Amino acid sequence: MSDDEVEVREPEAEPEGDDPDWWHRDHPTFAALSGFFTGLVFVLLVPAVFVGLLSLLFDDNDRVSELFPLVLVTLVVPLVLVISPKSRRFGTYMWIGIVTTALVVGGVGALVLYVLVNGQS
Repeated sequence: MSDDEVEVREPEAEPEGDDPDWWHRDHPTFAALSGFFTGLVFVLLVPAVFVGLLSLLFDDNDRVSELFPLVLVTLVVPLVLVISPKSRRFGTYMWIGIVTTALVVGGVGALVLYVLVNGQS
């Protein structure tokens, strides 16, 4: 082969099967990142979807308010993830995402409320 010729290789076909690729299987931060962001989405979407479903099912807003604390039952999912040995790392980081998001949302909400109440009119 001379210097002017370039060797072109065909990309290797990925093995067929249900096994995830190396990023999902072996990368050390995949479970941590995906667990954290799943916890973040869990805190933001689950209560909103739950209220939306309750609003569709019940016309009475008082009934929706009474049933809203049942959303806490969904916290069983991350608890089961922490208990299971295969998903312990993911579940742990999911809890970290849940707690961190709740603290940030609560802190920012409290700060905004403080500024609104004590601000100059």
